[in-house]
Amino acid sequence: MDYLPQNPAILVSSINMLLRDQEFDSLESLCYNFNTEPEEIKAILHEAGYVYSEEQEQFRPIGYDGNL
Repeated sequence: MDYLPQNPAILVSSINMLLRDQEFDSLESLCYNFNTEPEEIKAILHEAGYVYSEEQEQFRPIGYDGNL
């Protein structure tokens, strides 16, 4: 993958896949590779209904684990 998708549903799936498959060891290293900021990704996906779980190292639907 040469770039991050713009569609939020595909973006969350892609990021979670890259983190799950250990292509990157953290959200920060993934963002660095794609020349973007973690806070920018978090904001885009929060608007789409997702929040980043540090514990699980993936984006989850807002409210899934009681976090907003």
